[in-house]
Amino acid sequence: MKKKTYSHGTGRRKEAVAQVRLMPGSGTIMIDGMPYDERFTRITHLQTIMKPLMVTETSGKYDVLVKVAGGGISGQCGAIAHGIARALLQEDEKFKPLLRQDGLLTRDSRAKERKKPGLKRARKAPQYTKR
Repeated sequence: MKKKTYSHGTGRRKEAVAQVRLMPGSGTIMIDGMPYDERFTRITHLQTIMKPLMVTETSGKYDVLVKVAGGGISGQCGAIAHGIARALLQEDEKFKPLLRQDGLLTRDSRAKERKKPGLKRARKAPQYTKR
């Protein structure tokens, strides 16, 4: 039987789903076959992705492979961070209080509200005209 050499975590945010594999290595982060800093250019997105690794002080110890689908850029970043946090938890249970304290293990359930009939969006009413 082959020994499992990686930890797995699935992260979700809005419509995005990220499948994360965490394995011992030099600290490279690949998202859909691209380095993470080429895929996401905003500093806030890069910080969001790195947050679980920074909190647990494991930023140079693990290689991260990610497959992400659905959603937009910010949703994907949140999903990746959630997935990395879950994979780190699988790697070492001692990380749980650190990750929980920063809210990285909690699934952010906020999503777009559905459109209602007679309105332009979920809550925006059409402009009122007297005549």
